[in-house]
Amino acid sequence: MGFKEKVKQLLEEGLEQYPSLFLIDLKIDDSNKIIVTLDGDTGVQLQDCIDISRMVENNLDREEQDFALEVASAGVSSPLKMVRQYKKNIGRTLKIRTEAATIEALLVDASDENITVEWSSREPKKIGKGKETVLHNEKIAYSDIKEAVVTITF
Repeated sequence: MGFKEKVKQLLEEGLEQYPSLFLIDLKIDDSNKIIVTLDGDTGVQLQDCIDISRMVENNLDREEQDFALEVASAGVSSPLKMVRQYKKNIGRTLKIRTEAATIEALLVDASDENITVEWSSREPKKIGKGKETVLHNEKIAYSDIKEAVVTITF
């Protein structure tokens, strides 16, 4: 078993012990720098990163292969990549970029195929002068989303 395969296997075994955590990204470069990015259904605590790091590091032999290991949570400004991330962010505002447009909308539902978002905009009245607030509700397929990021409001 190669070094990369062994790291993947150790990571999978470690994550089995923490079912609320899931892997977002695993990068191993040519100099054996391992970068693990995690997310969780209820967030990721520092202790979660430490525990996963230890599970991987304690089962690799530095005498056999030198490496550097970094385990971190997906940052607030990181784009959403997995369906599981969309599902955990229902009720939050997302900035979504598609081929056609960029919108900022409330995520109201997430299925395995698409998301449903709502947003309001000021548009000219159909009759008369002035503008009115129009509520939009749209389903967007994951395949149509170029990037989606949770927006933080204070």
